[in-house]
Amino acid sequence: FQAFADVLANGGQVKCLVIPRCASYTRRQLDELTSIATQAGAKGLATLALLEDGIRSPIAKFLSETELAALTRDIGATTGDLVLLVGDSPTVVAKSLAALREEFGRRLELADPRELAFCWVYEFPLLEWDDEANRWDATHNPFSGYLEEDAPLLATDPGSVRAKQYDLIGNGHELGGGSIRLHRRKDQERIFELMGHSREDQAELFGALLDALEFGAPPHGGIAMGIDRLVMLLADEANIREVIAFPKNQRGVDLMFHAPSAVSQEQLDELGLVMKLVTDLDKSTEEPQAI
Repeated sequence: FQAFADVLANGGQVKCLVIPRCASYTRRQLDELTSIATQAGAKGLATLALLEDGIRSPIAKFLSETELAALTRDIGATTGDLVLLVGDSPTVVAKSLAALREEFGRRLELADPRELAFCWVYEFPLLEWDDEANRWDATHNPFSGYLEEDAPLLATDPGSVRAKQYDLIGNGHELGGGSIRLHRRKDQERIFELMGHSREDQAELFGALLDALEFGAPPHGGIAMGIDRLVMLLADEANIREVIAFPKNQRGVDLMFHAPSAVSQEQLDELGLVMKLVTDLDKSTEEPQAI
């Protein structure tokens, strides 16, 4: 299949999910699945339905018998199953298949909402390539440390360097996260260089931090916990606003304190703010908003 061959040739991945007992899905249901995948970033979704009389798929005619076997029987699919395939960059493949996995966890009642399942996610990629900016960028933050054994990769393959970052996940939700930070100036400067910051830019933007590291910052790190998200899980709520005392609505308005609210010209002058009419944010009002 040329589309998948091109993805692999460009360093991408082709991965799949085997969905039990869903080979009878209609065109409309398959379109719904495609929409879920594309909303997560995928360019499309390939499907293989294993029926009693053979395989039904829009891509089957492009595949040899060996390839069809590899994409069905060799991955554990049996008659009655539906195979969903995504070919794209590793990040897009992971996000789109994760979205489909969560969807079928609900549809097929495979995920028990009464069960609390926790895990730690660690050794994240430290850096990712930004095609638009033509430079490396931090996947989480530019201050995270990295595994010492990966240090040589900074010069040859920065995208393979693993960060000292960790997230606590509960039932698919991030409940907390943190990292062990860089504590040596030369290491921090190296990361800033990979991100496109010259030494002059570093001195101007991060001079205080770099000086502090040079004068002897000890190894340090931490974690921040999302207690409200944990309460949301324990209370079996689908929306975090249900467990926050004074949540903002979807427009970002605090209904308890009626904020944001209008301010006087004297207050604007005192803070050096200028009032500018913004109409794109809310078509229902013509009142000016401070930005």
